[in-house]
Amino acid sequence: RPPPLSVTFAGRNQRSRPANVTLRGEEEARVGELHGLVLGAGAGRRLGRPKATVVDADGEPWVARAVRVLREGGCDPVHVVLGAEADTARALVPPDARVVVADDWSEGMSASLRAGLRAVAATSADAVMIHLVDLPDVGSDVVARVAAQGSAPDALARAEFFSRPGHPVLMGRDHWSACAATLVGDRGAHAYLSAASATAVACDDLASGEDRDTSVEGT
Repeated sequence: RPPPLSVTFAGRNQRSRPANVTLRGEEEARVGELHGLVLGAGAGRRLGRPKATVVDADGEPWVARAVRVLREGGCDPVHVVLGAEADTARALVPPDARVVVADDWSEGMSASLRAGLRAVAATSADAVMIHLVDLPDVGSDVVARVAAQGSAPDALARAEFFSRPGHPVLMGRDHWSACAATLVGDRGAHAYLSAASATAVACDDLASGEDRDTSVEGT
């Protein structure tokens, strides 16, 4: 594929390559290059350790599972944002994932998401699927269902569980700069997604969407 004409963070995607088109019933979903993004930079204070350093009882690190779920759901490549105890966590990240370190991770989720969006903006991605490191029952089937909304630069959708918004979140390139400008402290993209009327994708039949905060089943 030809190199992008622009990978700048701000503004709309200026590449001349047209988006592909696939049919979903009577609807059309434009499909572009979809990357995955795992946010795992936090200190995990309620858990007592960074969640990106946890290994489940079955031997699979949480961060490795998050990468696998994104990839099996249709995202390639996958970027992982680390912060607290980054060196320890890096050893648990699959070798084919791209590690990004958020040096300002202590500012909260906003710093992690900004670092991830900057990294993806420097690639040829049209859209990114944003996932968290601590969602044990969210599988690749959830990712695939959200991805079915299309991965064009104007895509904006998120998984919803029992009328509660959750992750993963699908965000096209057109939204990255505007979203980043709203990020403050330990708040993520919820305010932007609500204001921009992100499409809610019901996934109640696939997962609970609950995060894991207070127990460690592995090491």
